Amino acid sequence: MTAAALSPVVRRPGPVWRIVRLLAVKPAVFFGIPWLIMGAAWAVTMVIALLLHASGVPMGGAQTGFRYSWAVLSPQWYLVVVGVQAVAYTFSFALGFGSTRRDFWLGMSAMFLFVSAEMAAAIATLVQIEKATHGWFIGAGMFDALWYGQNGWAFDFYTTFALQLAVLFLGAGSTAVFMRWRMSGMLVFAGSVVAILLIAAAILTWTSSWVAFGAWLAAIGVGGLFTVILALAAVFGVAGFVVIRGATPR
Repeated sequence: MTAAALSPVVRRPGPVWRIVRLLAVKPAVFFGIPWLIMGAAWAVTMVIALLLHASGVPMGGAQTGFRYSWAVLSPQWYLVVVGVQAVAYTFSFALGFGSTRRDFWLGMSAMFLFVSAEMAAAIATLVQIEKATHGWFIGAGMFDALWYGQNGWAFDFYTTFALQLAVLFLGAGSTAVFMRWRMSGMLVFAGSVVAILLIAAAILTWTSSWVAFGAWLAAIGVGGLFTVILALAAVFGVAGFVVIRGATPR
């Protein structure tokens, strides 16, 4: 038996998995800072609730007010930046080490899916914990707010997953436009988005369709709205891939 036959087989990670590992070199970007932001928002909410308790404010009315808090969405704005950084800081580096544009985008997409699922599962669980403890035992409300806590764990998971995937791909797709066409491309892209929104608003106004549009939104409900958001995430992801295929690292 030869030495070659006795030598262990070294399995190298696939090209897509290498991109995932590259993005995870600084795990705080994807898994630390979002929860640091969430934790800070939770701490502020707890302090507000304790101050209300000390002031003798009835917590029944306060809990109604907490339902309109946007604190549960506080990491979303940062995740747009994460999507930007995933392309801006990693694309050129990955290509320099032999990765293809396809492998880069697939690896980044896999990371986005994992991050979105991880945060969605955690937030949906925290909603249930907050409800079970009646606001962390002091009547505070951060996670059981807006549309959360109304239709069960799976619904909260789905809506959070759709929203986070959309903001990540929005940041990545926008940066792909910049990587390919630089500032001129970003100006055309931003102008096109504004033009589309204005045209849509004008059409709804001229056809007196605002009421019908509002009725349609009411008919599809929150679940339908987040299905639209998930579809937009898919559009951002596919469009970003098409754009990045022609991008030149600089």
